[in-house]
Amino acid sequence: MPGVNAFGNNVERYEQWFVDNPLAYVSELRAVRELLPTSGSGIEIGLGTGRFAAPLGITKGIEPSRSMAELARKKGIEVIPGVAEHLPFMDKEFGFVLMVTTVCFLDDREAAFREVHRVLKPGGSFVIGFVDRDSPLGTEYRKKKDKSAFYQHATFYSTDDIVTHLQRTGFGKLVFRQTLFRPLAEMAEVEPVKEGHGQGSFVVVRGEKK
Repeated sequence: MPGVNAFGNNVERYEQWFVDNPLAYVSELRAVRELLPTSGSGIEIGLGTGRFAAPLGITKGIEPSRSMAELARKKGIEVIPGVAEHLPFMDKEFGFVLMVTTVCFLDDREAAFREVHRVLKPGGSFVIGFVDRDSPLGTEYRKKKDKSAFYQHATFYSTDDIVTHLQRTGFGKLVFRQTLFRPLAEMAEVEPVKEGHGQGSFVVVRGEKK
């Protein structure tokens, strides 16, 4: 994962984004919460500093960056070193897996999705939150990626891309939520969360293990 050092060396800048964009952050949290199962054991892959896991009540996560993991542990999260492509868990161990703004940094997306499928129980949920490549925010990030400490190593995906790989790796019954309909600088209140995709820049999709 080539972006690990970028995150590990820029933890303060990472945290500052949430301070500078509280309305977007809360909007994303609400969108994820709508599709996250309310029961069963779960884990977040690429949990960073725990900005999503902690408020969503997820107590275990995978994170390759030591400095990120240190902050997540201070939030009471059990952090296990590792990457999505090689999950250190038994088959059928979890009821759900969450991955937020992590998919664009995967070395091997299909391998990661297959690993998620392996560790999920039958009928378990895979919830992915991401910035749609073709959305206004996705377009802005792609234009500036070469100058970004974080996104220079990222590969952005459209919702159709994510759907194709979910279906290819054994997930079905897909449902969607979307938010962030305005540019970040123009937000005056928390953005609404709507069903579907194609309008909001931040998309959440939940697939069920067949």
